[in-house]
Amino acid sequence: MIDKENYVVFVSRELEINFENLKENHDLYKNILKAIETLKKDPTSGIKISKKLWPKEYIKKYKITNLWKYNLFNGWRLVYTIKSDQIKIISIIIEWFNHKSYEKRFKY
Repeated sequence: MIDKENYVVFVSRELEINFENLKENHDLYKNILKAIETLKKDPTSGIKISKKLWPKEYIKKYKITNLWKYNLFNGWRLVYTIKSDQIKIISIIIEWFNHKSYEKRFKY
């Protein structure tokens, strides 16, 4: 059995640029960077989100088949999906937001 390679990518170039611009918000940037390193080691280290809670926008726009959240510091959340094939596993970061925005997106 071959171990699959784990990768972490951003869902869009725009999101990747937003991440790079976070360097000014050093704590959030470092925390997301730590999450990325963790996801590279274990893509399922987040918490799986029940399908009934998935935002319709994610289903339409990204054609997701699973959805995960990774808890960051101070109530921030990183939301991602996982795709895989025979040789690799890719964690795709969809967005990150504070707790209030997370609750709004997921209609809590």
